Amino acid sequence: MTTQTTVTLADLTRMLRESAGEEEGVDLDGDVLDTPFIDLGYDSLALLQVIGLIQREYGITIPDDAVAEAETPGALLALVNASGATTD
Repeated sequence: MTTQTTVTLADLTRMLRESAGEEEGVDLDGDVLDTPFIDLGYDSLALLQVIGLIQREYGITIPDDAVAEAETPGALLALVNASGATTD
């Protein structure tokens, strides 16, 4: 487990690819911060897999109900990094 607590867009896109692949015609390397996950080809199951990876790699705990409200990569990163910034 890494001690880094900030998850970047590059980290997130890597985990999306690892968990659920990349839909044809979707460029995750583009400006996707405000693009809804559904438009990027990712459903709630794919996002739960990504959250699992984030929790394992970064030790950040994110409530499932909060994840459901994060509809874009930018919103998910804000949620994840806010969760990672808290001290236990």
